[in-house]
Amino acid sequence: MQEKYRKITRKDVAREAGVTETIVSYVINNNRYVDKEKRKRVEEAIKKLHYRPNTIARALKGKKLNNIVFIADQIDTEHFSILMSELDKYAYDLGYVISLCANRNTQEFVDGIISRQYDGVIISSISFPKEFIQQFIRAGIPVMLLVNRDYDDIEGAGKINTGLYPGMRESVRYLVSLGRRNIIYIDRYSQRGHFSNREDMRYRGFVEEMKECGISQNPEKCVITGCRDAGQVKERVIEYLRCHGVDAICGRNDRMACIAMQAVQSQGYTIPKDIAVVGFDNATVGQFSVPPLTTMEIQRRRIAETTIRMLRLMIEEGKVPEEVAYPTNLIIRESTRGF
Repeated sequence: MQEKYRKITRKDVAREAGVTETIVSYVINNNRYVDKEKRKRVEEAIKKLHYRPNTIARALKGKKLNNIVFIADQIDTEHFSILMSELDKYAYDLGYVISLCANRNTQEFVDGIISRQYDGVIISSISFPKEFIQQFIRAGIPVMLLVNRDYDDIEGAGKINTGLYPGMRESVRYLVSLGRRNIIYIDRYSQRGHFSNREDMRYRGFVEEMKECGISQNPEKCVITGCRDAGQVKERVIEYLRCHGVDAICGRNDRMACIAMQAVQSQGYTIPKDIAVVGFDNATVGQFSVPPLTTMEIQRRRIAETTIRMLRLMIEEGKVPEEVAYPTNLIIRESTRGF
């Protein structure tokens, strides 16, 4: 007769390892010093018995669950996929499990995150309300912000400047150095009405550099925004080309740059002879577009590693670290050279 399943307990682990249950608890929670030999015996017993701690019980006792949630915009993009992969790698190496979640700008969403008692939250969103971020902080949840918008008024959170603002300014300067003066910016599309403004670091970088270079005193008129889908973006670019002279395009990301590039080519313009195009993020779509897309690369690996390291410091020591900044890297391809 098959033996009835019995849940393995901490007591079973202690008996197998020849130590007390207290020692087992110290090893599992990693909150006390344990002799190296005893720790090894406990870890071997856990593995042998396939013991899994009761995470719900630990949460009720205020213990860490080693769970992190990453809240992001447009989680279907390659940028967030790569960033999530890097975050997951470093989180796992430190004993954390990370979940990716598209932002939902509702109080119910925030309440759900808080009630699940995540050990930490990482946010990369231009539309997630700041009040919701403050609620996480007030609830005692460590928060790391990947700075893609103005967060100067947020205190109590860790911040990483991912280089979006200076990177976009460099993109504009690079196009100007090629002799381009009639530059337009292609904003994201959204079915939920989430478009850029001066708080968005990419948008701000474009607008302020256009002014700084003396190209336009009203650069917002050089922005194509408010589109619901890729088809509408293409239509708006074509419409703009028919009414204005354009010799360069800055895409908010590589996807937007490639949509604009297709629109340009459909009207008989040559890239880069007639119109130079620069993207952002160094996505695969840009590498294999025709012509290959010049782009601004974000240091995702270093950003991910530092994000997890800083968040761990906040979780385990309760300290808010100083802001860290990483520069972007301009990758020049045929969409801006060769003419």
